[in-house]
Amino acid sequence: MKTTKYTFWQDGEFFIGFLNDYPDYETQGYSKDEPFENLKSLLADIESKEIPFI
Repeated sequence: MKTTKYTFWQDGEFFIGFLNDYPDYETQGYSKDEPFENLKSLLADIESKEIPFI
């Protein structure tokens, strides 16, 4: 099982987060779960090479 660390915080009504290995790629949502799900999707795209030049 692979472990990936992430950081997230609340800014007003939004929750914002990023993968610690890829801090340039932030995501946001209205609940704590939204950025987490977006980060999982982002990590899958990065690992599958869907996002070039990383």
